[in-house]
Amino acid sequence: QAQLVESGGGLVQPGGSLRLSCTASGFTFRTYAMSWYRQGPGKGRELVAQIGSSGSTYYADSVKGRFTISRDNAENTVYLQMNSLKPDDTAVYYCKVVTMGYWGQGTQVTVSS
Repeated sequence: QAQLVESGGGLVQPGGSLRLSCTASGFTFRTYAMSWYRQGPGKGRELVAQIGSSGSTYYADSVKGRFTISRDNAENTVYLQMNSLKPDDTAVYYCKVVTMGYWGQGTQVTVSS
């Protein structure tokens, strides 16, 4: 039974930073590519960042240079470091296994003065 649990969301001012975590269980984490998606109010889910089992990364243009995805295979955890946050970054952020239909429950990020 695969499980993904996100944490680290919260309220932050524009220009601030947050670090999201996604802890996985129930599968061989180190062999799978992982991704972060987000869904803002009234919007569909969009791919934010992705990291392969080899450590290769991909970022959406809207977050490139501000967000960093990383993973710690010993802890079965993928991270999303978010810097220079903007109000448009406000969304529920979800963790996903790239090649399987597994999603976490999401963690809310709100960027507001």
